Amino acid sequence: MDSTAKAAILSAKKLALLILNACVVTSFAVVREQPLAQKVNDARIERVLHGLRPPVAIKGRPEVRWTIAERMASHHVPGVSVAVIDDGRLAWAGGFGVKEAGKADSVTASTLFQAQSISKAVAATATLVLVDSGRLSLDEHPNTYLKSWKLPDNEFQVQEKVTLRRILSHSAGLTVGSFDGYRSGEPIPTLLQILNGEKPANNPPIRVDVTPGSISRYSGGGAVVMQQLLMDVTGRPFPDLMRLLVLEPVGMAVSTYEQPLPGVRTNEAASGHDGEGVVVRGRWPIQPEMAAAGLWTTPTDLAKWALEITNAWSGRSSKLLSKKIATEMLTIQKPPFGLGVNIQGTGQALSFFHGGSIWGFRALVVMFPAIGKGAVIMANADRADALIGELIMSVAAEYQWPARAQSVREVVPLTSTQLDGLVGTYSLPPAPSGQPVVYEISRDGEQLFAELKGLGSYPKTELYPSSANAFFSTTGLNVVFTRDSSGRAVSVKMGQIEGTRKQ
Repeated sequence: MDSTAKAAILSAKKLALLILNACVVTSFAVVREQPLAQKVNDARIERVLHGLRPPVAIKGRPEVRWTIAERMASHHVPGVSVAVIDDGRLAWAGGFGVKEAGKADSVTASTLFQAQSISKAVAATATLVLVDSGRLSLDEHPNTYLKSWKLPDNEFQVQEKVTLRRILSHSAGLTVGSFDGYRSGEPIPTLLQILNGEKPANNPPIRVDVTPGSISRYSGGGAVVMQQLLMDVTGRPFPDLMRLLVLEPVGMAVSTYEQPLPGVRTNEAASGHDGEGVVVRGRWPIQPEMAAAGLWTTPTDLAKWALEITNAWSGRSSKLLSKKIATEMLTIQKPPFGLGVNIQGTGQALSFFHGGSIWGFRALVVMFPAIGKGAVIMANADRADALIGELIMSVAAEYQWPARAQSVREVVPLTSTQLDGLVGTYSLPPAPSGQPVVYEISRDGEQLFAELKGLGSYPKTELYPSSANAFFSTTGLNVVFTRDSSGRAVSVKMGQIEGTRKQ
């Protein structure tokens, strides 16, 4: 629901936020893997909860710090769940706020959230378990194992082939970056319909449209091909094989890939909310693309998975993987991807991570395997991206992570003419549903603002100039404009997404 919603709904939102502010602290309950020094640990938790900060600070301006309650209210996020890893174990975990705005059911450490794209990393682990046991090869064409469906051959595969390694590292040339999900009551497609892009699937066919290995391009479609492959190889439904290969061995006791979530478990789940804090229709998306986006889980369970990967990579006893295959998993295959995860840094700063995002939910898992530190954060609202970034900054500072510290950047002054040349609307690639997406740039005095429209509800964000054409936000987003000879911007690059001026 957008900002033109009726007054009665807006009043309900305000009431929900008042309830959130009242509940956010009282509903928090800490769980620990083993007894810790109470005073020391509680002091560290309190510093995290009161030390939220933007990923980017402005040079010369006062230091900014927030409480988690303040930022949940500001970003319209009803509920958040957190797990922090330190010294190679779960240090603490807990929930904040409520499962659904306007209700009193608190988020706890066992509340289920949608992991969305983090599902890919956990599903990739199942593939690597089968590689480790010799049942699969990373360098074979998936059609070697597929029985129910075959990836169509075409001219792009003459010189190079699709392989499991390339699927897991998003370099197989497969289409369909992400999936939009389905709402309760809508027809749900079969996996074959999704693979072929046939109604009622809301995605185009999953095909190869560039030479495999030539580029790195995120592909949820590749994860769906992997899902069918794993089912064909094991002869089991996907939720069942994930439970047997990964979830049960790791001890992810409350996690499931079942889609839709079974009715008997719906009370365990947080409801998704839009950018204004209003419950999304149907409470959450339904994701038959289970390997790509279907995992229901908790930060505590995902922390167990991250620790298990870390144990294997470190050469310690692992219930899942050998050191050899875990090392391949955490080695960049084609930047920035390892096998199923994003990779950053080297040495003690080496990290593997993955995010998750769809209407109503946001999530992030980060792990530094060399030093046994990390965190998982899951939230139930569209504007939780910023909150997660701010909370990660606080955790990183308190637990002395070797990366993800707040950076300090300098702002340069621009003239009114330079700013005016950027104001306008820019067309970006469409949403998974095909809906148009635009980036609107506006000006208020000497301040420049940007607003993303078409991918949910996002607030206006101030952009700070580092040069005449390069800008940044305090969330860490880099925005670069290209101007024509008159000084009028003709295109924009927002992070890695490019757009052209519409007006």
